[in-house]
Amino acid sequence: MVTPRCASTFAALWLATALLPRTAAVKHQHLARLDASRISMACEYAIEAYGPDADRLPRIVDEAFDEVDRIDRLMSHYNAKSPLSRVNREAAQHPVAVEPELFDFIADAMRYHRDSGGAFDITVGPLMKAWGFFRGADGELAAARHHVGGAHVMLNPISKTIGFDEPGVELDLGGIAKGYAVDRVVGLLRRRQIAAALVSAGGSTIYGLGAPPGRDGWDVMIRDPIDPRRVALTVQLKDRALSVAGSSEKSFEAGGLTYSHIMDPRTGRPAQGVLSVAVLASSGTAGDALDDAFFVLGSEGSRGYVSQLRDIEAFFFLPASAHLKSERASARLANQPPPRRRRSAEAPAKAEAPKARRRPDANRRWTLVHLRAGF
Repeated sequence: MVTPRCASTFAALWLATALLPRTAAVKHQHLARLDASRISMACEYAIEAYGPDADRLPRIVDEAFDEVDRIDRLMSHYNAKSPLSRVNREAAQHPVAVEPELFDFIADAMRYHRDSGGAFDITVGPLMKAWGFFRGADGELAAARHHVGGAHVMLNPISKTIGFDEPGVELDLGGIAKGYAVDRVVGLLRRRQIAAALVSAGGSTIYGLGAPPGRDGWDVMIRDPIDPRRVALTVQLKDRALSVAGSSEKSFEAGGLTYSHIMDPRTGRPAQGVLSVAVLASSGTAGDALDDAFFVLGSEGSRGYVSQLRDIEAFFFLPASAHLKSERASARLANQPPPRRRRSAEAPAKAEAPKARRRPDANRRWTLVHLRAGF
């Protein structure tokens, strides 16, 4: 299966209606409602959908889950029979022709690689293996880094072929394929005239299609990156995606230290300095690519990148010791006035997220930086 980024410890769904038994279709304000789930890509994909036809709704949702399974078969690097696995086996020997969907998706992923200055990289697989199996031994890391980087991948848009410039290079789409599957599901639900739906991939990539009856949108809670029993932020999704990446999502220990599973492809080491990143984007694909890139770049390093994007918001959860200037910079980028200095001897006020999204208590061990641009 495609390596997942299931982060149910970060993003919890706060549904606009009361929880009902799974797979039960019920009437609600002249619309039928269905709540169902299926395991795919090693994650629980969950869909809450509202449609005008109670009889058709279960079939439509099953069709949506089948589409997720299809994407997994296409893009899994664990499945030896998948088209992606064939690319990884043969592309260093000769260019491999693939179907347009897979080619275009890989080309899109490479665009995020270029635009992020290499912070997002689908060739990072050798590094993941080196850290996972050898705990970051210097010799293994040096060998792995030699095979990482977009320059090793050659794409021919005319023949739809993919080639590698040397053996040892491989593509791993696990950091972005889950968001793409969510987008495919949303597109299918739109074509089937579903009025509103909430599509969740493991709780870390979520798309709100329309709004449930009687609501302005789908309320989604983002959990505290340190204490998952607490809620850090609540955001509202309407025709928008939320993607979350974080250091507690999955971690490992080496040399007595705990590291994030998110690698910095530029250094060959796990990214540090950020607890988690939540990204609001127009698509799950964009959110999945950008949350990893922002996590690697950090709040300061992401400011220039965010300013070049459209319809993007990013929330950085940083250790409480993070410097205040990051928050002031984020406020300026968000077209908000920087916080005013207090006239007393107290520490300067911190930049705040929009009030509707603030955590209800102040006893937190992290600092929030909000970047917003392109609206």
